[in-house]
Amino acid sequence: MSKFHDSVALRQRYDTATAKLAAPLAIVDLDAFDANGAAMRERAVGLPIRVASKSLRCRQLLRRALAGPGYAGILSFSLAESLWLVENEVSRDVVVGYPDADALSIAALATDSSAAAAITLMVDDVAQLDLVDAVLPPVKRHRLRVCLDLDASYRVLGNHLGTRRSPVHTPLEAVRLARKIKARKGFDLVGIMSYEGQIAGLGQGSGPSASMLRLVQDRSFRELVERRGKAVAAVRQVAELEFVNGGGTGSLSRTASDPSITELTAGSGFYGPALFDEYDDFRPRPAAAFALSVVRRPGPGFATVHGGGWIASGKTGPSRQPRPWLPSGLRLTGMEAAGEVQTPVTGPAADSLRVGDRVWFRHAKAGELCERVNELHLVEGDRIADTVPTYRGEGKAFL
Repeated sequence: MSKFHDSVALRQRYDTATAKLAAPLAIVDLDAFDANGAAMRERAVGLPIRVASKSLRCRQLLRRALAGPGYAGILSFSLAESLWLVENEVSRDVVVGYPDADALSIAALATDSSAAAAITLMVDDVAQLDLVDAVLPPVKRHRLRVCLDLDASYRVLGNHLGTRRSPVHTPLEAVRLARKIKARKGFDLVGIMSYEGQIAGLGQGSGPSASMLRLVQDRSFRELVERRGKAVAAVRQVAELEFVNGGGTGSLSRTASDPSITELTAGSGFYGPALFDEYDDFRPRPAAAFALSVVRRPGPGFATVHGGGWIASGKTGPSRQPRPWLPSGLRLTGMEAAGEVQTPVTGPAADSLRVGDRVWFRHAKAGELCERVNELHLVEGDRIADTVPTYRGEGKAFL
């Protein structure tokens, strides 16, 4: 195994690179970041990949991702963020991945011809169009680009598998909304998005329940390909679509096989967070990590680090906890888990730790790590190649 993949060598070079820095601190390994980008591009089998900004939350790393072949455009998580990214020339093609009710940002978009040409709003209800018109009627603003959000969840026998997103589920519902958008002054329908979170956002793991999940995901995808294909074909009779977006890091190769899709979305795969350790389709290399200092040894088999309660969003449970990574052979305790100010770790490696040593953790999710730190130290080999601000470090908290 390469020294850049071996856990002992990894810990040594990360410790060496950051020796003069104070913990807590966060790093991104550029070698792993770039390798993950290349691996995702291979899984896209020729389709362009739109970068999910929520998974990176750092302008410099968004630019690095977009500079790679096969990547084009951004899927953002708020309109205010989108305006900021366009203003700072990160991208001229930004799709807001979710409906947004920020009246101030809507007004800013509607009165800026450059931003209106670069940003696409997400809609799944005429009420969202009404909101825009209430901020500024069509006669007082620029035409606005909109994308129709098609629900990709799997519904069978009254059960719902997938994220609770758009109410637009059937091809008939999609074409009805498309016609209403087409009939409204001041809006241009340019795209369709459908995110299959039950496939892209769920790790399979192992055991009987994992086998059942794989079976359900296979059936869900077959159903979605047929339904999405019909919806896209019907909407294309109403509007000239520029793009049909789908998928996520966890389903790139599968979503790319859907003939109705013209582009994919990915982001988390660049950082390779801990949740992806349970995925079958793609397991990226860990590229983002954070270090905490050992501050006490409460007893044999235990060490305590300062801080650590950087819990991920979603259904609470062990999977949302940060994961002790380096040195290998550590785990959180069942009683305290990741704490607000202190986090005990145990396991075979605990007795090798001394006060002042570092323990490297991986966040369960990708971009949420950046909400905890002002900067990311970019590592090449055993040195810091650059230090760049996160959104938080630039004073931006969009959600």
